[in-house]
Amino acid sequence: MKVYEFGEEENPVLLLLPGTMSYWKGNFGQVIPELSKDFLVAVVAYTGFDEKDSCSYGSSMEEIEALEEYITKHYGGKILAAYGCSLGGSLVSHLVHRNHIHMKYGIIGSSDMDQAGNLKAEIMAKIIVKMMYNYIHTGKFKSKMIQKWFDKQLSDPYNRGLISMIGRDQFDMSFITRESIKNQFKSDLTTKLPVAIDSGETKVHVLYSKKMGKKYRQRYEKHFKNPIIHEMNLQHEELLAVYPEKWCQLIKEICN
Repeated sequence: MKVYEFGEEENPVLLLLPGTMSYWKGNFGQVIPELSKDFLVAVVAYTGFDEKDSCSYGSSMEEIEALEEYITKHYGGKILAAYGCSLGGSLVSHLVHRNHIHMKYGIIGSSDMDQAGNLKAEIMAKIIVKMMYNYIHTGKFKSKMIQKWFDKQLSDPYNRGLISMIGRDQFDMSFITRESIKNQFKSDLTTKLPVAIDSGETKVHVLYSKKMGKKYRQRYEKHFKNPIIHEMNLQHEELLAVYPEKWCQLIKEICN
């Protein structure tokens, strides 16, 4: 795992955690310049998802423990806030629950918080690898049918934004292994999220995208004891993907 910092050291620390299969430069590159005016922005590159990292992704819990160790070593165990994009939101949830580090705000970015048993997760992970590995490495899908469908989806600004957040349309991501994709996807599904997390000193904010469906709001209310829910008539991570200026404004408002 790598952490890249932007901004002045004396500013409060804002930790940014990417989504599934995402390269940090694609996921947060469009918002780093604005956020770094007010925060010391610490962007996480998961193990196996950075060109300077020769290891493959192991598990979500390994990343959580590495994050706790890094925050303790570099920031004295305290940060102002952590924002988790999709998969990253699940990791923020675990950081809040474990309470090994201190943060004032934990921000969940419309994470789906899907859970599955080992067998189902293994099957789903293998399917994802088969579908996505070639695209991550070459920018193209092996299946001509999927490629044709994919090209049509890019006419929608939302879909273009999501793809841009993965980063493959802008950066070489050929350093990402099949093992990293599989392990990241599977361990996210099988790392059990606690119920009724009492965030204690941490205020948990959830960016709830209504177009994902009511069941996701119910999940947030299930997993957190007192979540502050920001309801938006948007799709999954649409605020960050399509309206980065508004996303920055909301993050700043949450962090006072």
